[in-house]
Amino acid sequence: MTTEGRPATTEGRPATAEGRPATARRTPGLVGVAWALLALNTLGSAGAKTVVPIPRSLIQMLTMGALVAAFGLALAVNRPVRVRASAFLFLLTLLLVPSVIASVHLEVGFGALFRCARLALFVATLWLLTRWWDGGLTFVRHHVRTYCAVLGLVAAGLVVAPGTAMPEYYGGRLVGALWPLTPPQIGQYAAVVTGLTVLLLLGRRTTASGAAVVIVPSLVLLAMTHTRTATLGLLIGLVLAIGSLFLTSAAARRLFAWAVLCAVVAAVVFGSALRAWFLRGQSRENFSNLTGRAKVWDSLLASPRTAGETVFGTGLGDKSFDGLPIDNSWLAVFQEQGLLGVALVAALLVVLGGVALLRPPSLPRACAIFLISYCALSSYTEVGLGDASAYLLHLALAASLLVAPAAPVRPAAAGVPARPVPRWARR
Repeated sequence: MTTEGRPATTEGRPATAEGRPATARRTPGLVGVAWALLALNTLGSAGAKTVVPIPRSLIQMLTMGALVAAFGLALAVNRPVRVRASAFLFLLTLLLVPSVIASVHLEVGFGALFRCARLALFVATLWLLTRWWDGGLTFVRHHVRTYCAVLGLVAAGLVVAPGTAMPEYYGGRLVGALWPLTPPQIGQYAAVVTGLTVLLLLGRRTTASGAAVVIVPSLVLLAMTHTRTATLGLLIGLVLAIGSLFLTSAAARRLFAWAVLCAVVAAVVFGSALRAWFLRGQSRENFSNLTGRAKVWDSLLASPRTAGETVFGTGLGDKSFDGLPIDNSWLAVFQEQGLLGVALVAALLVVLGGVALLRPPSLPRACAIFLISYCALSSYTEVGLGDASAYLLHLALAASLLVAPAAPVRPAAAGVPARPVPRWARR
């Protein structure tokens, strides 16, 4: 196995506008399939009731089989095995250390070791896919297509069984009727797809009609989920992403001006309706403690723990405390991987954010800023930054967009012999 410092290029021709060499090899189609299988693995096995009840064991078999298949495809297409250096994946690999150390004590059962193996296989597959991380938009298209397929499945369930898709036990919010998906999951996928498609349209990488086919249904599904975190993440992420292009793109400036105008009009005309949608019929007290989340967080922080549990955590679990969901990535990581895990996850976001700030303005950089800001904001009320999840896949996509483009290599002039390479350099 070799480690590449940059994409393999042999012609030395100038790079494209996306920062990718003009003569870079085309990404194999199986790479997109492997990426889609990774997304399938992160869909989870617990959620709403479906039209046809699916045993949880069968769903777990399908999702784990998708992860194994993704690893096999990535390994088969990456021959000979080559990977690119990645600080993001290096830190993610280090996150396995506290996960394994805490999980071997089996405080949360044998499932902790199973989750460690899943995370290790997930990270290994990402390492194999780094061979095609070139700072271009190829993986953005794979990402959008994959989650569009998931949203299409949600829409099909809404058409087939509207009562099952909007059950009363979820307050009439949209869920997955054909595959068990919760409203926050659907809202997350719809927000990410919408944000990336808006940026692709802004960078003229897609047509207006093609973007409308994706954006309009995604926004409708997002509204039906009543997911506040996803909505705020979409808006704030797009503001930051478009703002990164503000000085270099006239289209970004026009879109920003129109967005501000539409926001002001909507706030004045539809203020009461937006407030009602945002509150979801909750009382002020229930809203202030984040639908009961704050009580779980206080109990978790007040729980006694040993020095080892404080540093390394209790092992990978189901992201719950006393049977109640934690719904906070930082507290979930603290519970399962300790302070060491919290430090590594924070380093992940700091490294990605720092690299994004240092890159020159471009469309890939804007997409990365959107994904990083969305995941950082969502981490307050969602879990997933410390385990194999869609959030880690979003951040991996951001890392692929921030890869430094290869510097063009000047070919030797015709008739001029190339300078011999010393033997020690060849070794």
